[in-house]
Amino acid sequence: MRKLTIIGGGFAGLTAAITAAEAGTKVTLHEAHRTLGGRARTAEGTYLTNDGPHALYSGGPHWTWLKQRGLLGPLAPLPVAESLRLRFHRAGALRRTPPLGLLRQSLRTPEQAPVDQDFLSWATGLVGERAAREAAAYSAVALFHHDPGALSARFVQERLHRSAALPPEAHYVRGGWGQLIERMAARAWETGVRIETSSRVESLPLGEGPVVVATALPAAARLLDDPSLTWDSGRTVLFDLAVRTRKGDPFVISDLDAPGWVERFTAQDPSLAPAGQQLVQAQLPIGPGETKADGVAHAERLLDIGFPGWRERTVWRRESVSQGRTGAVDRPGTTWRDRPAVDRGDGVYLVGDQVAAPGVLSEVSFTSAVEAVSLALRSERHLDFGQGLDLKRA
Repeated sequence: MRKLTIIGGGFAGLTAAITAAEAGTKVTLHEAHRTLGGRARTAEGTYLTNDGPHALYSGGPHWTWLKQRGLLGPLAPLPVAESLRLRFHRAGALRRTPPLGLLRQSLRTPEQAPVDQDFLSWATGLVGERAAREAAAYSAVALFHHDPGALSARFVQERLHRSAALPPEAHYVRGGWGQLIERMAARAWETGVRIETSSRVESLPLGEGPVVVATALPAAARLLDDPSLTWDSGRTVLFDLAVRTRKGDPFVISDLDAPGWVERFTAQDPSLAPAGQQLVQAQLPIGPGETKADGVAHAERLLDIGFPGWRERTVWRRESVSQGRTGAVDRPGTTWRDRPAVDRGDGVYLVGDQVAAPGVLSEVSFTSAVEAVSLALRSERHLDFGQGLDLKRA
């Protein structure tokens, strides 16, 4: 390939850059911010927070890809004692064990779930309405949506099945996802990728080879001047909290009464906060008519139940709303194949977590990035072959 331009230096953009460079392509990557990472950044400062709860699922294709290149790095294993501190908020109280109906539902494979029926209706017929609602609420940890029961049964079941898998598929990068991004950036440099940060691209560099747009979908729609580039996503409150350590605090509170997830990330990685302090990150999905205050109030109710004296122990907190930045959600009757296509034509390719690629969360970004590079390489080979035939005829 003559040249490949990548716009966006997050997980998807770096995956595309490394994949293309390893194939011998000359790659230039533009990132609008001064640092790489996108939503995979880890905040600088005293508390190493990710942009919302982050985990790496070992059952996905990117796990093997990262491992083969030595990019996984050290992971933060969860001590057995901490794993026993998983709690379920159910009927207004914290419980140590999940409902049997939820467990039964989580064992079903995604292939058993219909695409054209909503999750709540389908699961109700199998385990009853209450267990179906609780299973939907639990799945929100991997889809950040206020009403998972209204989504496609196939889509929700995949996330439920994998988030409840034993042994757990979720793993944590020691030091936050920023460490993973640093290793990917170093690999990109080693393979010859030219990385330009603080480089905002306002228009496509047409005529200079294929272009991979690895931005959030709304930004891609503006750059490509294509308002059709839309897809449903979640809207969630991100709540970050640092508290002084107290023995007995839970590792996780999964709210089965309403979608919400609170996790003490220093349980597996004490390096995320100073000694004697614990870092808690939560995501509380909110509906169209709800505000950040509603999500914060939800988080505080869970903390009141599970983290005694947390207000007096608080040394730092931060709240924000993430809208359209939590990955694609598929409505009944749709699958990942119905999302905006990777190949936009004329040598332009779209990658990210809301495009037409399979997987869960960051797996969508990874799969679409590899697919985009594969399509670009194939297209360039066909172009070179055609030019070669023209020269022979001449």
